[in-house]
Amino acid sequence: MPRTAPTPQALRAAGELRSLVGRLRRRFLEASDNQGLTPSQTSLLNRLVKHGPSSPGALAAAERVRPQSLGATLAVLTERGLVRRAPDPHDGRRLVVSVSESGRALVTGRREAGDEWLTRALDEALTPDQLETVLDALALLDGLEEP
Repeated sequence: MPRTAPTPQALRAAGELRSLVGRLRRRFLEASDNQGLTPSQTSLLNRLVKHGPSSPGALAAAERVRPQSLGATLAVLTERGLVRRAPDPHDGRRLVVSVSESGRALVTGRREAGDEWLTRALDEALTPDQLETVLDALALLDGLEEP
């Protein structure tokens, strides 16, 4: 069955949402101190906090980067004391990468700073009814990521 063309409303909503997400992302970055980390270093650190220890190969696949690129990223994070590399307890030939306490503190602090900024901005800019509308819209958008 042929797909129909997207409606003008869907095209407009997609463009505006993409633009808003980009602006919000930049504002979150401004609100938190990334301590000189690149986006790829920050992404890897966030992944380790969220999903726990992993092998370099699995991390490269999850981050969709070449193993060589991941190696450079890991070297910086290791040098700064934000991650640790240790032999896999189940297979000593492999390495397992985990986040250090200082790495976890960095991610937590950045997240808290961003959450604080967004909470304050929402509370100051929107009425309770508008906040309910935002929550309803978020519930609808949350369903988009499911296949």
